[in-house]
Amino acid sequence: MSFEGRVALIAGASGALGSATARLFARRGALLCLTGFPDARFDALAGEMRGLGEHRVLLRPADITQAENAFDLVEETRRHFGRLDVLVNAAGIGSPPALADCSADEITRVIAVNLTGPAYLMRAVLPVMREQGGGSIVNVGSIAGEVGVMGIYSASKFGLRGLTDSVRREARQWNVWVSLIQPGFVRSPMNPQMANLPDPQIVADAILAAVMHPRRSRIVPAAYWWAVHACSLLPGLTDLVFGNARIQERLNRDSRVEAARRRDA
Repeated sequence: MSFEGRVALIAGASGALGSATARLFARRGALLCLTGFPDARFDALAGEMRGLGEHRVLLRPADITQAENAFDLVEETRRHFGRLDVLVNAAGIGSPPALADCSADEITRVIAVNLTGPAYLMRAVLPVMREQGGGSIVNVGSIAGEVGVMGIYSASKFGLRGLTDSVRREARQWNVWVSLIQPGFVRSPMNPQMANLPDPQIVADAILAAVMHPRRSRIVPAAYWWAVHACSLLPGLTDLVFGNARIQERLNRDSRVEAARRRDA
């Protein structure tokens, strides 16, 4: 499948999922605007991608939780390349599974990055795609947006799932397709204690597939589909399992160890 010449804006491009997607899109010949928080990870991505030249890739560090930044990114991409065919919302941060372990600042930040930022970018890009007669939006959610066991992180991903459904129905009249990718655990800094996880490339491949062959949603790896639907069909059993004190202790163990390490540092 050729991706040659398509223009894509990737938010969260310096994260594990976003950078894998940026590399895949670049290999397929896409023209890219890559954005992420201005930090060392974005600097590393910029160093890797800068050799493609500004005729192929724009590197724009930005905080997408600010509405004006989202609008500016969309406008600059459109002006530079003449159009904008694909928006990928891959920005995301995690939280402690237990809401009681979260600070007020953590709650605000998780909602801002995981839900408000994607909403700002979609709001900015929809008029552009409507004017040009079509486009694709791919949001990266989580299976935690199907099964509520991860505190405010689950809340943000449930919200993104609802927003994706709503915007897909709103934008269908303009030939704009809106898809949701829902990863399970994959190898990334958000899961530092977990071994033998799938490579982020599995998510990048799903994002490309959502652009080339649109579907409402995709769960990756596919093996998580059964667990997600079992929890949906048997909510009472899910409550019993995840309400167990030992399960809650195991679920929160790694985040509490990390929080204690930061306090002692």
